[in-house]
Formats: sequence, C-alpha cells, structure tokens
Amino acid sequence: MIEQTKYQKLFSTPLIRFKVQDCAVLNAALLMEGEMMRAQSKGVSKSNRGGWHSEGNLFDIDAPSIQKIKRSAEEAVFEVTRKVNSKFKPDDLNLKLFAWMNANPSGGYNAPHTHPGAHWSGVYYVAQPEVEEGSSGMIEFLDPRFDLEHWKILDASAFRQKLTFRPSVGEVIVFPSYLMHWVHPNQSNEDRVTIAFNATFQRLKKR
Repeated sequence: MIEQTKYQKLFSTPLIRFKVQDCAVLNAALLMEGEMMRAQSKGVSKSNRGGWHSEGNLFDIDAPSIQKIKRSAEEAVFEVTRKVNSKFKPDDLNLKLFAWMNANPSGGYNAPHTHPGAHWSGVYYVAQPEVEEGSSGMIEFLDPRFDLEHWKILDASAFRQKLTFRPSVGEVIVFPSYLMHWVHPNQSNEDRVTIAFNATFQRLKKR
C-alpha cells in the first residue's frame, strides 16, 4: 500500500490561447494597413520562406487597429505571466513589445526557429484561409527536451514530441520564446496573415 504525498509538473512549457472578441472590423483594418506596408516595402527575410515579413517594430505605428492589437498582446502577456507567477505585478517590471506582420501566399511558410532574447512570443491571426484537409496554416511546436523517443510507447501527452494545430481568425497564442516552432506551407490561394510579437521584461531603473 502506498500513499501519494505530492504531485509536481516539472519543466512544463506553458502555451495559452486567447480570443479577441468581435474582430471582423479590426481584421479588415489590419489587412488594409498590411497592404499599404507591402506597397511601400519589400519586407525583410527572417524565418519566412516565400512570404512577406514587415520591417521595424509594427507597434510603433499609430494606426488604431495596430494599437488595439498591441493592447491585446500586452494583456495576453500579463495574463500568461500571472499563470506562471501568481505574485507578478506589471508595475514591477518594464515590458518591451516588438511586433511584425507576416503574409504567407500560396506555398509560403515559416521555417523552424525560436525567438532568442525575449521571454514570451505570440501570434495574432488576422487571416487564416479555410481548407478541407491537409496541414495548411498549422503551427507546430517541437518539444525542447531530448531523449524522449522511448516515451512513445506510453502514449503520454506530457511527453509528446510535438504539438500541431490550426489557430482560428482572431486568436492569440502566447508561448515561451525558447520554444522551437514553425508554420506549415499555405496550401490555399489566399494569403495567411498574422501579427507576431516578442515580449521582453526589463528591471526598472533605480532612481
């Protein structure tokens, strides 16, 4: 006979999903902003393959739609931080947000990557083309731990080697920036458009 005295989840990796309510008008405005930016800039090359990645910090733009997403990103970051530290107070640290827009046309995707130097990373889904089958538009997260191959036999979700899902329009997902992830190729004829962001905390300077 044994008696359980404690149960702990060691080295867990949080991933939280949020939904921006009534986002249709917001997304239409964001798509217009994206079209204007794409007309003015060829973008930069990061993890994007066959797609467009905006220049600079998107959240520096004063457009109401972009500033609304910035506030939503900040709210999501604070919420996920409270999940891992119930004593967290936003006023105790300075939060820096850096964002960019991604547009993946047919065949475009994002190669496996992490976001070094940040604490949290997130993605807001502006446009997600519907597909009947296949992995189009899916984001895939890879387990950062190693030597887990033999755990397959137990079929335990805590030790799965990857998580793949297709977020919906208006959804925000937030995850630790060290987590390796990539986006499957767009298999539709419509652009898949997202706004990604990094969130980095800094200690307040002493006066």
